[in-house]
Amino acid sequence: MDSSGQGGLLHRGGPVTTIGGLPITTLGRQASAQLFIDTALRARTAPQRPFYSTSANGHVIALARSDAAFRALLLEADQIHPDGMPMVHLSSFVAKTPLKERVATTDLIHDVAALAEKAGVSFYFLGGTDEVNRAAVARLGQAYPKLAFAGARSGYFTADEETEVVAEIARLRPDILWIGLGVPLEQSFVARNIDRLAGVGVIKTSGGLFDFLSGRNSRAPGWMQAAGLEWAYRTLLEPRRLFGRYFRTNAVALWQILRHSK
Repeated sequence: MDSSGQGGLLHRGGPVTTIGGLPITTLGRQASAQLFIDTALRARTAPQRPFYSTSANGHVIALARSDAAFRALLLEADQIHPDGMPMVHLSSFVAKTPLKERVATTDLIHDVAALAEKAGVSFYFLGGTDEVNRAAVARLGQAYPKLAFAGARSGYFTADEETEVVAEIARLRPDILWIGLGVPLEQSFVARNIDRLAGVGVIKTSGGLFDFLSGRNSRAPGWMQAAGLEWAYRTLLEPRRLFGRYFRTNAVALWQILRHSK
């Protein structure tokens, strides 16, 4: 038991437990949301390297197993959330400190937004198409009318334009930057640019978050999420894109979780 009283090893992003060979935070959604807000507010008075939070699910665990460079990118993060119910279920059997709950970014953003409204903490959305990005900002703004947006931009820009994009975000100094460029592009983007984003309080990689917020993609029914079958629902919606991915990665992820957790 660490000094936080929540179990696991002590880490900058809170206590962690090892799942699939990765240091996964044991903080739940509400504690993670409060950490984002507190960190963002502190950064206003003492600009420094942003707090960097990413997520892991079966696909990420499998990719980290096969790609050492990607694993190194993940380990640069201050915090890795468990974004997969199988990880949560299996942690009770394979880890000394089980995970409390799944912290899906599609859920976490609502926890953070509710607190951000009250604290005056601002967001920036980077990712998606122009249409998806605008819709994501609009729909979250409708749900949380007092939420402040420092800015937003699609994820479609060239390598030559990246420096300009980063400079604009740094100038606007959002409290929390949500990056939805997909794995592993978003982790690579953070690694290249985090030191140029001093003044941003928190960076959260977000995968397909904006597609869900905008209404472009739908979430699985609650019972499928609880059973760890959201991947199956997503495969039914996008079989050409996702069947091969899950066919290749699910078995690898399961093996990693069973053999490399503690």
